Amino acid sequence: MANNDTKIGAALAAATCGLLGIAPSASVAADAEPKWDVETAFLYYGESDGRVKDLSLSGHATRDFGDERKLGLDLSVDSLTGASPSGAIASTGVQTFTSPSGRDTYQIAAGDIPLDDTFLDTRVALNGSWSQPFARLYTMNAGLGFSSEYDYQHIGANFGLTRDFNQRNTTLSIATAFANDTIKPVGGLPLPLAQMGDAVDEDLSPLGRNGDSDNKNVFDVLLGVTQVLGRHSLLRVNLSYSDSSGYLTDPYKILSVVDPITGIPITRTPAPGAAGPANVYLFESRPDSRRKEGLYAELRHDFSGKVLQVGYRYSTDDWEVDSHTLESRLRLPFGESSYLEPHVRYYQQTAASFYRYSLANTAPLPEFASADARLSDMDAITLGLKYGHVTAGGNEWNARLEFYRQKAKAPGDLAVGNQVGNTQMPDFNAVILQFGYHFKL
Repeated sequence: MANNDTKIGAALAAATCGLLGIAPSASVAADAEPKWDVETAFLYYGESDGRVKDLSLSGHATRDFGDERKLGLDLSVDSLTGASPSGAIASTGVQTFTSPSGRDTYQIAAGDIPLDDTFLDTRVALNGSWSQPFARLYTMNAGLGFSSEYDYQHIGANFGLTRDFNQRNTTLSIATAFANDTIKPVGGLPLPLAQMGDAVDEDLSPLGRNGDSDNKNVFDVLLGVTQVLGRHSLLRVNLSYSDSSGYLTDPYKILSVVDPITGIPITRTPAPGAAGPANVYLFESRPDSRRKEGLYAELRHDFSGKVLQVGYRYSTDDWEVDSHTLESRLRLPFGESSYLEPHVRYYQQTAASFYRYSLANTAPLPEFASADARLSDMDAITLGLKYGHVTAGGNEWNARLEFYRQKAKAPGDLAVGNQVGNTQMPDFNAVILQFGYHFKL
């Protein structure tokens, strides 16, 4: 069996070289030892109160062709289910909404935060990369990626270059990436701030929709420096820039239209014989461009085998979302082949300039507005622990358990009437459980 595996590995290496237009070297063809390094993982992510759940399988394989030439392959499959906040506010009465498809309706009990429980999707992602030196002290890497969901497709490419200095104690890097995404929302593209209409039959188009799909482009640039500070310390600093343009609105998010004094949703009457919302809801609207800048710094230090990693990230953009992330890991070896790794992460951000709880029916409509809690003031903390064990054969298995808690809020002046003092975005918790296995072929 081992001999067959070796033959398969050699054949696969040769086939890969052929696909990349590279002639396999004699050493690769004759190498009796396979050189695939494989990492696999199963991840469960589950939010409280019946919200989003994610089951994910992923694998990353690296093939070393010698002379620092490496091929990387990634495959992941995610299955997402559960309920996602729609953006509408809680109400003292039962609320009825038209489903994203525009073909049906669903109801939310009085006092409950509206959640859209039609959320269901499967994502498949494939990525490939190649890296190699091309001159003394220079290394280049390039990659392609593709992912597909029911209503979203992504294709991207990236290229990076590194240069070593100072007897390889200093490394400068530059990387660029470009992505083109296609958004094909269920029921079609809602017009910005169009009113949610009644449910319609299969042979009719839902009101307030315009076309079936749209696109967005994302261009990223990263500049980085990695510096060896001593025998036991390493510092890495990155500057990043991201430019997104095109369709950046979430087609499934809405806002409640309310009385500016009482804060109670404005009622509407469905057409005779039709089923539809009894209150007024508008689809959100976001700008068609977003520019982000970021700074990241990370320090690693080895305390006689105990490795501490501390990182800080600052990000800002022209939507006025400013964020701070502080993260730390400490790897603690014990026994001859095991380790524990506690992990803590804190995140805080400010709200987007166009974030709203709701819209008043007496005020002119703004150009942009969103009640998506992901664009609100928020802070979140993650606490976790990872256990790993290296087997006698040199493979490793590990398990990671983490708890996540998020608190979202908005400036008090956004709340009106009975919204004041009432929770429009309740805190939620999530559990993350991951099992991994690392082996060589």
